[in-house]
Amino acid sequence: MKWWENLKQHRVIFVAVMTLLVLLIGGVIAVAGAAGLAWTSTEKFCIGCHEMRDNVYKEYKGTVHDRNPFGVRAICSNCHVPHDVGPLLLRKVRATFEIWGHLTGVIDTREKFEKHRYELAKRVWTRMVTTDSLECRNCHVREAMVMAKQSEKAQSRHKKADAEGITCIECHFGIAHTEPEGELGPTEIKEALQKEGKM
Repeated sequence: MKWWENLKQHRVIFVAVMTLLVLLIGGVIAVAGAAGLAWTSTEKFCIGCHEMRDNVYKEYKGTVHDRNPFGVRAICSNCHVPHDVGPLLLRKVRATFEIWGHLTGVIDTREKFEKHRYELAKRVWTRMVTTDSLECRNCHVREAMVMAKQSEKAQSRHKKADAEGITCIECHFGIAHTEPEGELGPTEIKEALQKEGKM
């Protein structure tokens, strides 16, 4: 490898070539990583396994997040994947552990899914309570809501939520999926976390 020895003798050229090589490899990794993150946030990817397609996706179909008069549609990742880079990467890392459940058949039948439904929902509710329903707020901007176009009941409840620090998921937790039976709902989860000093 005479060319390598010659290159090493010319330190400036060597450093320049190595820097370009590192930048090139880093660029390829960054682009591939971004493409991977984007691909794993598509609806097609999310419903690629029958556990999601045959259970929660069927429930989502026809809801206000799927079809509405405005044609604005939220897909799985809009509600279940944070949009900010740090939380997004953390959620993707945690999601890799969910692959084990898929491979080992933890929820591969409707019966198994129903058995685990509450724990799965509780995990999502806990995350959303601790982030002040960040995933909801990525699309729903409270300050942009036209209160006059809401029902009197909705206006009253939103005012109460603002005054008491109630987050979206505490009221809107059955809006896209069937509400599971279980001991705690989002409000009780929030209260428990507050008592434990985790919020």
